[in-house]
Amino acid sequence: MTAGELHVVFGAGQVGRELARTLAARGLQVRTVTRTRPELLPAGVEWRGADAADPLSAAAAASGAAVVYQCLNAPYTQWPQLFPPLQRAVLAAAQDVGALLVSLENVYGYGPTGGRPMTEDLPLVATTSKGRARAAMTAELVASSEAGRAQIAIGRASDFFGAGVTQSALGEQVFGKALAGKRADFLGDPDLLHTYSYVPDIAAGLATLGTDSRAVGQVWHLPGPATVTTREVLAMVSTQLGRSVSPRTVPPFVLRVLGLVNPMMREMVEMQYEFTAPFVLDTGKFVGTFGANSTPWETAVTDTLDWYRARKGSRERAATP
Repeated sequence: MTAGELHVVFGAGQVGRELARTLAARGLQVRTVTRTRPELLPAGVEWRGADAADPLSAAAAASGAAVVYQCLNAPYTQWPQLFPPLQRAVLAAAQDVGALLVSLENVYGYGPTGGRPMTEDLPLVATTSKGRARAAMTAELVASSEAGRAQIAIGRASDFFGAGVTQSALGEQVFGKALAGKRADFLGDPDLLHTYSYVPDIAAGLATLGTDSRAVGQVWHLPGPATVTTREVLAMVSTQLGRSVSPRTVPPFVLRVLGLVNPMMREMVEMQYEFTAPFVLDTGKFVGTFGANSTPWETAVTDTLDWYRARKGSRERAATP
């Protein structure tokens, strides 16, 4: 890929915004596509307004692209219903303009592995509603590639964390509560190994997939900080805050009861298996092919806490008469 080629990023959420910034920092021409203009648009990045769920609108927004990145998401409570049409429209747009499609995925499609590390060759046999939806979305990408209709590269990451990430296992319930001096709420066993993916590392990995021809036609697990236990993460948070942050484990039956009144909690019930056995993402294929400069845990924790502090300060200023 060259600096003159256009890279179009659909989505400006946690990963999309960071990916646009990463690509622009590499001297590439970048366009971000969202329904409404983002408040914070990285320097040097063009914005194009479009409804990604509308194939015609998505195709117009992708015009001129050499690479299209699918970094969209859907409301978690409507994920299986609303997400597939979004990806379908972006895939069609990439096909229409003859661009490589780099698609960000999570690891829901694998389902429980009994603690076995996840590798790219594992079958997609999930039985949860979100897992089946993810597997079906992957199948659509692969079918398009195998039929010669599109070039694709798929990047998968585990549970996200970092600046701007609030609705995740290491989001508001951990970093937010720790900064507020409260115990961190956690699902499952904090002493099990669990891979967490740091947003800037996810963005860097996707940028690699979009700029290296060796990535085309394959699935890649994106590297990040070393896999550790959640308790070890909390120990690093404790060190940086200068006070102990201990986990408060939410029992499964409590989660189910909360789900009766909280739609978000209800959706998390089926994903509890991720925290009842080791949940390890094997990134050896990516590292062996492209290398990796993953962010150290200490830096990732510092930057994430800094974002939560800044957000807290903004809220306090806004509340001051």
